[in-house]
Amino acid sequence: MIGITLFALFLGLMMAGVPIGAALAAGGMVAIAEANLQSQLWGLLAAPQNMLASIGKYPLLALPMFVLVGSIFDRAGVAQRMVTFAVACVGRGPGMLPLVAILVAMVLGGISGSGPANAAAVGAVMIAAMSRAGYPAPFSASIVGSAAATDILIPPSVALVVYSVNVPGASVPALFAAGMIPGVLAGLALIIPAVWISRAKGFGHAEVHLPRPPFWSSLRDASWGLAAPVLILGGMRAGWFTPTEAAVVAVAYGLFVGMVVHRTMGWRDLYPVFRDAALISSVIMIVMALAGIFAYSVNTLGLADPVLQAVKDSGLGSAGTLAVLLVIMLIVGMFLDGVSMFLIFLPLLIPLAMVFEWDLVWFGILLTMTVAIGQFTPPMAVNLLVACRLAAVRIEQTVPYVLWLVLSFVVATVMVAVWPDLALWLPRSMGF
Repeated sequence: MIGITLFALFLGLMMAGVPIGAALAAGGMVAIAEANLQSQLWGLLAAPQNMLASIGKYPLLALPMFVLVGSIFDRAGVAQRMVTFAVACVGRGPGMLPLVAILVAMVLGGISGSGPANAAAVGAVMIAAMSRAGYPAPFSASIVGSAAATDILIPPSVALVVYSVNVPGASVPALFAAGMIPGVLAGLALIIPAVWISRAKGFGHAEVHLPRPPFWSSLRDASWGLAAPVLILGGMRAGWFTPTEAAVVAVAYGLFVGMVVHRTMGWRDLYPVFRDAALISSVIMIVMALAGIFAYSVNTLGLADPVLQAVKDSGLGSAGTLAVLLVIMLIVGMFLDGVSMFLIFLPLLIPLAMVFEWDLVWFGILLTMTVAIGQFTPPMAVNLLVACRLAAVRIEQTVPYVLWLVLSFVVATVMVAVWPDLALWLPRSMGF
């Protein structure tokens, strides 16, 4: 009965338009109070204690820093230089600009941990360029929105940091290493339909006549941005700094590039950059703190036990259960952001993963891939919404194109599910 109260209140408040953090906290506190009246074992003092425990964790210091890195590199104009270099590498022709957009988004994914920020940075440069080359705006928005979804797989990733904090058996370095190959695989999966659609429909006909940038000068301009992922990931691998310290190093490096090297940022630009990063980070941290009450209720009151027993009795087995879970997460991802999905479902999913002895690092990458798909699947696709706003199109106009990209990304997710070594080989080789 307590479990019904918890989930019914949470879903009812969320559907009524209450912010998701408040809905999670309200459901958890009512469940705690109800249990306290029945057995006198729990009290509402558990609420503030678990709010603090949810965010008082060292790895979470990396979260606002990686958000800040994305804002700094966006303001520093790194995306434009990377686009110019990518065009110099792949050349001109139908389908080449969409390919460039995806490649640049993947590289920026190694700098910023936020998909919407990636979509804004890439879209600000690529959507106008694709329009001049003859690509329709809905198609351009679809490419940018889907390409930015690789951001939460390719480290550093805010979603993987949140997952690590909530799953003690999965360290941040292991998750970062595990996300590399699936992230590249997802990017390649997007490139195939992007180029195929462009050539099949004759998009980008004017691109052939646009000049190709000189290689060496564009490489020189883009080198500082290209070095950022190497610094962040290489420094962690070499043991120079932890993931949390790497985030601080990346902030210092980004400020140096923007203010000293490219000189696209001044002292006056620092306030809006820090303000935007603080607002985004505070929202995430508040939701995480309030979700701690919900997670405490689920775990302490044993509400996951009936779910586990029902799954065991269903006869689906490990593969069948995983398939059902991934489908459910894909559907839910169409309506919720990744951080919220993790905070809501991990208290239920991790005990299930332990029952079937799934590797928690591999399982985290699979969940993150479903979250990534939700970021560009209508109707509540946050990355796609950002791209549509930049392209001045309605989200429903992108459906004929984005469905092909979703299908291709799903295929990449199935490959990681069938062959776990795609995610686990790199962290195992690196000793994580």
